[in-house]
Amino acid sequence: MHVGLIKNFTADGPIGKRRLVTFGSAEGRVALAGIGAVLLGTTAIRGAAGTGERIDVCLDHIREVEFGGTVAYGDPLTSDANGRAIKAAPGAGASLPIIGRAMSAGGLGVIGHVLIQPATLRG
Repeated sequence: MHVGLIKNFTADGPIGKRRLVTFGSAEGRVALAGIGAVLLGTTAIRGAAGTGERIDVCLDHIREVEFGGTVAYGDPLTSDANGRAIKAAPGAGASLPIIGRAMSAGGLGVIGHVLIQPATLRG
């Protein structure tokens, strides 16, 4: 079984399980992603309760993530304000970081799947 690329980081604050993360305040640190954040990966089945705790981040493959709204199979995904995956829909001429594409459909609070391929989507 190939588990993919999972790297352990130090959390800059509380981060829930199956949430999107961004680069943290220093090398080796991650933070909960918010709207418009550059996306790094998803947390695994365990989160971090607070600053300084260690947390595993999945950096590739198809991974579980909590949806923050209605998502369709194949949608490009970005982060909401709480690190949940939502459909990316940048306005005309605007750019938005994405974590990848939805590999399952679902709604708010559903644990779905994302193919991790960080990029920028232009509207």
